Amino acid sequence: MRKLVLAAASLFLSIGLHAQELPSTQIKDLNTSKKVAFSDIVEKGKVTVISFWATWCIPCKKEIKNIAKVLPDWKKEADFNFVSISIDESRAEGVARTYAISQGWNFPYYIDVNADLKRSLNFQSVPFTCIIDKTGKIVFRHTGYEEGGEAEVLAKIKELAK
Repeated sequence: MRKLVLAAASLFLSIGLHAQELPSTQIKDLNTSKKVAFSDIVEKGKVTVISFWATWCIPCKKEIKNIAKVLPDWKKEADFNFVSISIDESRAEGVARTYAISQGWNFPYYIDVNADLKRSLNFQSVPFTCIIDKTGKIVFRHTGYEEGGEAEVLAKIKELAK
């Protein structure tokens, strides 16, 4: 019986570690300047990719630029949403907005001015990418960027969007 309880507890913990609920932490929409709950930006029933970045982070900007280039093709292969969230401080809000506009981003972009969401999701550095499944659970987390790493993200999107 004890082995059964330990096995069940182990299974419960491993499931809990792999899928994380979405926090309702407030972030700011850089288009409207309105605050919104993070959990509200995720469309239920649809896979969502969230890319966290900062204006001072060169690998972040490179990753989003490369994803933005292939995004139309990816959308032909799988039904999903792509969102970016800056972790810049409030004084850099205008810089983040201007950068997104200058890059022609046609996907939603937000800012986590007080790093509340960053703390809620418990990550330390950017670029940080997470994928949220159709049930609204975070099922993939990745820190850092290496050229060509987008293929892993696309593979996970396709797997989850089925």
